[in-house]
Amino acid sequence: MTNHYYTQNPDVVHEERHWPFTLLGNELLFTTDNGVFSKARVDYGSRVLLDAFNADKTPAGDWLDLGCGYGPIGLALAKKYPDRQVTMADVNELALALAHQNATANQIDNVQIVESDRYAALGETKYAAILTNPPVRAGKEVVTSMLTDAAQHLLPGGTLTVVLQKKQGAPSAKKHMTETFGNCQILKKDKGYYILESTQN
Repeated sequence: MTNHYYTQNPDVVHEERHWPFTLLGNELLFTTDNGVFSKARVDYGSRVLLDAFNADKTPAGDWLDLGCGYGPIGLALAKKYPDRQVTMADVNELALALAHQNATANQIDNVQIVESDRYAALGETKYAAILTNPPVRAGKEVVTSMLTDAAQHLLPGGTLTVVLQKKQGAPSAKKHMTETFGNCQILKKDKGYYILESTQN
């Protein structure tokens, strides 16, 4: 039974939930279901990531929410910054269907929602920012490739911003990001969550 949130088509008994949540100053309405990550509320790590993200630092261009789930990060950013186009990518078809539903419910149209295993379906597109709350349970190889392969998908001056718990490999991720980009700073530490940022030279 493939019912993990990081699989393509979770085999779940559907149990939709509808609830509001305020992110970046806007109240958003979310529909979630079994088979997606953090179905009862927006997880704390994603909230810390959004609050720490330095939008003003990023160059002109689109942003990417990699591993978007049902859409809290990408939709919060698109609502807050309507002049930016946000691509939301995930491997989980159920999560993507919910992300579409949530974009419509919140009247957000500056998003593009794409089924993609990491960067596979994104071609050679380069982004001004990539944000990710990576699926730790998918394994270290998946998470590491999401971080290191970001270098091929960032514009000059573009940023990769990541949230990971210390116990789930934040120090190792910082090492990989430093090796890949030549830089990595800790933007914030909060309740064991690290927000890491690397800038493309």
